[in-house]
Amino acid sequence: MQTHSEANTLCTPLHRRQSSRFLGSEQSPTTQIAKNLGHTFADLLSSSPSNRTKKSKAITNARRLYSSCIDEDTIETEDVDVIMSMINKELGGWPVLQGSAWNESTFDFDRLMLKLSQYNNYIFYTVNTGVDETNSSIRSIHIRPSKLILDILNHYSKGIEAYQYFFKNFTLALTDDSSTIDDDLIALIGFEMDLVKYIVSLDKLDLHETVHTTVGNLSNTISFDSSNYIRRLYLFANVSVIDADIVIVDAPKFLHGISSIIDRKSPRTMQNYMIWRFMMNRAWYMPKRFRNILKQFQDVVYGTSTAESRTITCANYVNTMMSLTVSKLYIDEHFHKDARKETTKMINNIRKIFITMVNQSTWMDSTSKIIAIKKAQAITAKLGYPDYLEGDDMTKLDKIYAEYNFNLSYMPNVLSAIQLHTKANLQMLRYPIDSKEWTGILPTNVNAMHRLLANEILFPAAILQTPLFDKDAPKYLNYGGIGFFMGHEIAHGFGDEGKQYDLNGNKVLWWSKATDNAFDTRKKCFIEQYNNYNLTQVNRQVDGEQTLDENIADDAALRQAFFAYQQWAKTHKNVDKKLPGLTKYSIEQMFFMNFGHTWCTKMTNEAAHLYMDRDVHSPEQFRINGPTSNFVEFDRVFGCKTGQGNSRVNKCNVW
Repeated sequence: MQTHSEANTLCTPLHRRQSSRFLGSEQSPTTQIAKNLGHTFADLLSSSPSNRTKKSKAITNARRLYSSCIDEDTIETEDVDVIMSMINKELGGWPVLQGSAWNESTFDFDRLMLKLSQYNNYIFYTVNTGVDETNSSIRSIHIRPSKLILDILNHYSKGIEAYQYFFKNFTLALTDDSSTIDDDLIALIGFEMDLVKYIVSLDKLDLHETVHTTVGNLSNTISFDSSNYIRRLYLFANVSVIDADIVIVDAPKFLHGISSIIDRKSPRTMQNYMIWRFMMNRAWYMPKRFRNILKQFQDVVYGTSTAESRTITCANYVNTMMSLTVSKLYIDEHFHKDARKETTKMINNIRKIFITMVNQSTWMDSTSKIIAIKKAQAITAKLGYPDYLEGDDMTKLDKIYAEYNFNLSYMPNVLSAIQLHTKANLQMLRYPIDSKEWTGILPTNVNAMHRLLANEILFPAAILQTPLFDKDAPKYLNYGGIGFFMGHEIAHGFGDEGKQYDLNGNKVLWWSKATDNAFDTRKKCFIEQYNNYNLTQVNRQVDGEQTLDENIADDAALRQAFFAYQQWAKTHKNVDKKLPGLTKYSIEQMFFMNFGHTWCTKMTNEAAHLYMDRDVHSPEQFRINGPTSNFVEFDRVFGCKTGQGNSRVNKCNVW
């Protein structure tokens, strides 16, 4: 099973990943593509199997999972029996529901954390299998802070009252005994406040520290018996871990500090909190009254009351849990194979332009240029989908999902699927690296990615569609659309992060000191430029340092795509035609207009604040204004005078 097993810093996506549940908080071409795909997936999962796919056990079980999800009558009839039985028998119960009857002597933090981890519910930090940074030909164990931190900061900044209301409503929907709810909530909030204070007090350098150790020495890096925890967790997937297995720990000081806070809290508080976090993540799979309670809270956080239909919710869920099966159905029915050929040509044309830009750079020394060009030439481009999904042979697909059997109702199916996902990632530790595998992104994701650890760029089938790409569209639209995405991902191999990884994906500094210093000088221009952008919708300044790597990639991307189109047009004269109703615009103007159109976005104020807080990309309007203001070719095409309108006098550029 392919899972996202590397840090986002090593897998740089073109755009933030937003859960389909929150698509109503933002509207853009990519979110519209995702919305349309939801309808497509629902149709594929609800229709009768074609002759090609009817023999696939994996696809049969994907359809069963979908059917159990849309069977709301059974979900309501079963109510919470399955999930509460699991909590009481496997997790030690939920004190807030049991009142004074809960016995704290039964509390076992290590056991509870292990059981929750088996359900992919990593409360304080995540554990997964990834590629070793220093040797990309082997796998290692990765430990990182969980998204809990973002969640806590988010609900404390967006509405503590809504969060408290969420907890009380949720627990009251599960019990008639409310005698301890208020006291338990106060203790829970106190624990989170201690976490918030600690997080705020940390130096940013502490959060970016990485330690390489082994399983045998892990407990010296993170407090409590973490070595034993790792061994027991991997045994859940029938993997025996040895002392010499490599472990990469992100932010060890941060993780150590959290352990100290946990040690000071009562067993009741910790049991309540850990089960609460588990239930928050399960609420979407519960009866409607619980989904409504969660949605009320999320409407406050994301500023939207949009609700997608049950069929779309279920289709997107199956796509998350069994994505390769949905990918198979999708590419067979909706993806034109010629799109791979066309986009392969585009990638190669854009890569050639980037190599030319490296050659022409005035700030890189000759040795760094030679290595950069070799790295650019070595980039593997994966387009559309893994090769084994093409054709009628279902052997590999069925092998990947061999343990996925969904013959029960929705909640037991969900709990089973979660455990299978966890096992699949843990089992990867003993799998050899396969250069053909897709990691970090799948064919049905509306995104693109540069995996630094593999020196590869990936463009899923789902993103290779209008308005970003159409095999029959004029090339100026395709280069202004998906061509920009391609240039962006290529450029990521040669920025602040990319300079740390060589052409084989190993963490090796390959720039000379002089080149590194020259790059730092050019970075300052971009930081200053974007620091001066204000998102007037919420009156907040862009953080030029937080968004720096993405801004430089955007700047390089527009240049690559434009010059690649110009180069193509020289050898394909009079092939591209103007579009009806738009003949007054030149072909070059249409290139830039489609580029702008692909980033045309509106979002709620709440979503805008979240974006500014969390995202390493600039808001979309500045992903248009920034690169175009630095590009003399944009000035020429639209007759802009330097210093007027969007055209900068002191233009920033790296490539």
